[in-house]
Amino acid sequence: MENNRNFFITIALSVLILAVWQYFYVLPRSEAQREAARVEQQRVEEQKKAAGTSPGTDTGTPAAPGAIPNAPGTDAVKPAGREQALATTTRAKIDTPSLEGSINLTGARLDDLKLKHYTETVDKNSPEISLLNPAALPNGYYAEIGFVGNDKTGAVPGPETVWAVDGNATLTPTTPVTLTYSNDKGLTFKRTFSVDTNYMFTVSDTVQNAGTAAVSLSNYGRVTRFDKPLVASTYVLHEGLIGFTGTEGLQEHKYASIEKDKQFTPGKSTDGWLGITDKYWAVTLVPTEKQPFQPRYAYFEDGRHRYQSDFLTDPITVDAGQSATVESEIFAGAKEVGKINAYAEDRHIKRFDLLIDWGWFHFITKPMFWLIDTLYKFFGNFGLAILATTVIVKAIFYPLANKSYASMANMKKVQPKMLEIREKYADDKMKQQQAMMELYKTEKINPLAGCWPVALQIPVFFSLYKVLYITIEMRHAPFFGWIQDLAAPDPTSLFNLFGLIPVTLPHMLMIGVWPLIMGVTMFLQMRMNPTPPDPTQAAIFTWMPVIFTFMMAGFPAGLVIYWAWNNTLSILQQGIIMKRQGAKIELWDNLVALFRKKPSPAE
Repeated sequence: MENNRNFFITIALSVLILAVWQYFYVLPRSEAQREAARVEQQRVEEQKKAAGTSPGTDTGTPAAPGAIPNAPGTDAVKPAGREQALATTTRAKIDTPSLEGSINLTGARLDDLKLKHYTETVDKNSPEISLLNPAALPNGYYAEIGFVGNDKTGAVPGPETVWAVDGNATLTPTTPVTLTYSNDKGLTFKRTFSVDTNYMFTVSDTVQNAGTAAVSLSNYGRVTRFDKPLVASTYVLHEGLIGFTGTEGLQEHKYASIEKDKQFTPGKSTDGWLGITDKYWAVTLVPTEKQPFQPRYAYFEDGRHRYQSDFLTDPITVDAGQSATVESEIFAGAKEVGKINAYAEDRHIKRFDLLIDWGWFHFITKPMFWLIDTLYKFFGNFGLAILATTVIVKAIFYPLANKSYASMANMKKVQPKMLEIREKYADDKMKQQQAMMELYKTEKINPLAGCWPVALQIPVFFSLYKVLYITIEMRHAPFFGWIQDLAAPDPTSLFNLFGLIPVTLPHMLMIGVWPLIMGVTMFLQMRMNPTPPDPTQAAIFTWMPVIFTFMMAGFPAGLVIYWAWNNTLSILQQGIIMKRQGAKIELWDNLVALFRKKPSPAE
């Protein structure tokens, strides 16, 4: 029993450390970063307004010959709203079942994109998520495809190129949009945008050479962002620049690290993808497989700070009187697991599934998500799916848990003999241990068997935490009653009488209904066993449910519901097994002893 208690305490403290880290590091860091971003945004707007510069003036360093040209809008932030910024340029409309927005004909850039199925909050009237925004805004964010030429090619399509629409001016899954541009060297560029019903754009560029000599030019693509996300990233999830190319494979560069390194250039590649990812959304480029390309991840400080993932292909030769076609893809949307996996398989995008950060323990996390998602399709509610998942996991490990609880029950039956051994060999720890081991052998008891039910909870707990934290399917997923977002903490609090008192409480006092239920079930589960004789262990067992109630209150509600339900099932399972084994269930006696008035020394 002593080993079991020590192991239980170790596991519990491990979870406690995670809770403390979540509560005292992640949440304050998130709030601090939001405030810092707001202050920085205000500072930039005031500075640019005072400088009196306009978005048309390029104060950045000119691009070197053969290099990707500078990003537009790097000189100043236009002090205007989103709609006003969109109105300053000619555009082609985007309208699909999942997306709405427009293509900026200056640069043929995707810089206006909203996600129809996702809102900023759980409120039905909340604005749609704006994924891409014009460069003139403080939160400018766009994807762009262009060319790098030379003296022989003349001016080629780049950031400032104004394209003309050829025919249809609205991009839908059934109606592509074609843009054209011609220069004074006899080159005609024909760009066709097409899009599926979800989040994948295909950009097909055909270069027609009507000149008298062959020309050589390179294709580039970039995802450029001028601001950091307001939600702070954590060690649980990667947010920032990302890609999978060449022999180096997966590349992940957080905003802070790329600010320090300035630039990272892996080896050339002939396949893969790269871009920028947020917790739930991403914008990535999938370069053409016909030409080798050089990927790059960079942070620029010239004119205006910006983060950029880009690629530049090897030169493409177009003979006189001939044409050449280059095709690239742009993913811009929500990181829905099913759609990401389908793109990886159907479009043969190498390891595109890594766009979702499953973590080192993906072999546990991915099956956990699959199980919950499959059950969701049956129940129609992710909360019920989590409850059903808990039952299934319990059933899978039932034989092992059955043996563990049976062994614990047997240990309780021989507890008087164990106390005799401790008293008999109180001064000789070596003989005490030998006698204990002989007792275990005689009674066929495994002293570590009671650890397994607790140990098995840990990987399930962490995998469920990861699933709730990273998958967009859990975002704004309701349960019942007041739980409208399983990925967010329980919004109620005991300290304002669950909303009856209209007062805003600090995070520390947001102890909702489900954390309280979890704390009560944890308390009851621990009282199923005899009170530890050691005063320190007894104090830990007494206060641990209280501490966990406060700590788990900041975790996603779905995780707290799982923990409470798992505790309830464990209590039932342990009670049934103990009764079958003829072992006494200590719950009632422990509760009576806990609340019984202790006699004073005088009595």
